[in-house]
Amino acid sequence: MQSENPLIADFVKMANAAAGTFAGMTREAREGARDRMKEALGGLDFVSREEFDTVKEMASRAREENEKLAERIAALEAKLKA
Repeated sequence: MQSENPLIADFVKMANAAAGTFAGMTREAREGARDRMKEALGGLDFVSREEFDTVKEMASRAREENEKLAERIAALEAKLKA
């Protein structure tokens, strides 16, 4: 049964408006925080996981090649001393 009391009807309208306003404020705050985070992190240089893995593999290969070359140099130096 619906009340015909204007005071209650006004209160319900005010509560609905307040709920809508609060929802809008929450949405705006969330979007504002997201935008501020994007701006703050935008200046930082991040790399993707794929780029990181690629460079890591390149460094590993270079390290292995360096070790092989060091062994060859040691062998050549040993030959020269003999």
